[in-house]
Amino acid sequence: MKLLRVLLCLFTLVAQAQITRVEPPFWWTGMEHAQVEVLLNGPSISDYEVSSSDLEILKIDRVENPNYLFVTLQTAEQSAGTYHLKLTISGKKAQEIPFELRQRRPDSKNRQGFKSSDLIYLIMADRFANGDPANDSVSGLKEKADRSKQGGRHGGDIQGIIDHLDYLQELGATAIWNTPLLEDDDAQYSYHTYAQSDVYRIDPRYGSNADYVRLAREMHQRDMKLIMDYVTNHWGAEHWMIKDLPEYDWIHQFPGYANTNYRMTTQYDPNTSQIDKRYNEDGWFVRSMPDLNQRNPRVLNYLIQNAIWWIEYADLDGLRVDTYSYNNKEEIAQWTQAIMNEYPNFNVVGEVWLHNSAQIAYWQKDSKIGAIQNFNSHLPSVMDFTLHDAIGLMFQEEASWDTGMIRAYENLVNDFLYTDIDKLLVFAENHDTQRINTVLDGSLDDYKLTMALIGTVRGIPQIYYGSEIGMQGDKAKGDGDIRRDFPGGWEGDPVNAFTPEGRTLRQSAYHDFTKTLFQWRKTASAVHQGKTTQYIPENNVYVYFREDDQQRIMVVLNNNKEPQTLKLDRFRESINTSTSGKEILSGKTFQLDGKLNVAAKTPLIIELAMNK
Repeated sequence: MKLLRVLLCLFTLVAQAQITRVEPPFWWTGMEHAQVEVLLNGPSISDYEVSSSDLEILKIDRVENPNYLFVTLQTAEQSAGTYHLKLTISGKKAQEIPFELRQRRPDSKNRQGFKSSDLIYLIMADRFANGDPANDSVSGLKEKADRSKQGGRHGGDIQGIIDHLDYLQELGATAIWNTPLLEDDDAQYSYHTYAQSDVYRIDPRYGSNADYVRLAREMHQRDMKLIMDYVTNHWGAEHWMIKDLPEYDWIHQFPGYANTNYRMTTQYDPNTSQIDKRYNEDGWFVRSMPDLNQRNPRVLNYLIQNAIWWIEYADLDGLRVDTYSYNNKEEIAQWTQAIMNEYPNFNVVGEVWLHNSAQIAYWQKDSKIGAIQNFNSHLPSVMDFTLHDAIGLMFQEEASWDTGMIRAYENLVNDFLYTDIDKLLVFAENHDTQRINTVLDGSLDDYKLTMALIGTVRGIPQIYYGSEIGMQGDKAKGDGDIRRDFPGGWEGDPVNAFTPEGRTLRQSAYHDFTKTLFQWRKTASAVHQGKTTQYIPENNVYVYFREDDQQRIMVVLNNNKEPQTLKLDRFRESINTSTSGKEILSGKTFQLDGKLNVAAKTPLIIELAMNK
């Protein structure tokens, strides 16, 4: 009798399935992606049978690791509500798993992504503002806060961003791109969060999933947009799935680790060797970031569903995709196409860190260059790294045939290569590059020239947190130095640059200029999508015009240490019949009747009077 009780007890333990993960945790009705592959994770879960009386199961996949089941559900035509998956073993019911289908937000499919009328403000959350000191260190996650360490966690969080939305809106920002906020359980340097350990969970040191949704809601109430930094190429070595791979080829194996060669050109080089191409696509970005194998259809589908889940759940307005051109090329195009099929007016910008306009243009949607190789990335937006490269040189060098302001001119010459120039992301710096104010050696005049360029050329401008108050940082001293804490983001900071009274005079000079420029830009239709006419720089002075049916803008960038006088006859085709214009940075009115005097190291943005 005692033996019988023991056997019954053992059978009960076996029969009771221990589910540790269900991903995605829920889905929505009315989605294009209606066949949802649900990952079930638990000890020996593949021993169980799965059925449902209220949802159609299309497929059940068992993989080499018995701790996983992949169950594909048909959600088309289903109403919102809670459905059930029943697990059985040896014909005995072991567990019932609820799976919710939620009602979508009205018109969710037609959400509008970020565009050329926006100004994107890039924030590294850990270094921006500490709104909730209680979550600086969290039980269960390895790295604890230590603000004294350049590469440590400093405590910035989602609440800190919410607390300063008014500051960002007043500055002229209309969109925020945060570096990743999902859980990163690395023991060191986890603050950058590109080595993620759970892609369905906001890192608790930043806040909760609900806090992220609240950030989006608070922003939308201000008519601002939220862009998620999404990582498709790799996860962190601490990711729970990396520690217990569903399949050997879930990640790229050589076997085990091999580093990428970082040569993205092998993706389209017609002469490349296959081994070089493989090491770019399949090599790991660094040892602590195992490279995901999107050629595995379950990996690709997992990434598609996860991205759609976050867009729908958090009501996102865009994605910035890290290391876009390191992914398996054809598969990342499928991923992007799936996102855009679900949200046709959405925007996704890919990090394609190359130094040649044709090579960058290859990666934009419907590229004629890509079409040569029958490739279409379906990626709406790419980052204009060649303009970034030019900005890093032209304001600090002597002008010659191919140096100085001619660099900006020559960059725009290549606009014919792109399928949509209004969707280029234009920037002077980001969280991976040298701080622009360090490049410019702390020159406020050169900062004004730089921002005037970024704010008036074609494309979507992006600025990096703190530049608007003159923040510097030297990448040679470590990444932490270009990711310094924003002054005033922590209680007890001696300077609070978030407030007018807290800023130094120098910080105010930077801030006031930036605010004037980008508040004006909000309503400058000619800058958003107008035609560009540029003139070859003379004497290191670059002149271009932006024009649409409602507005004509003349931009003059004098990169000389001396004043310059321009003869306006040369620009008559663009000035047209206008005889005067208002300069938006100073508020002065200029007469356009022969000559234009421009002070040394000065930008002019002149809104021309549109004579009838």
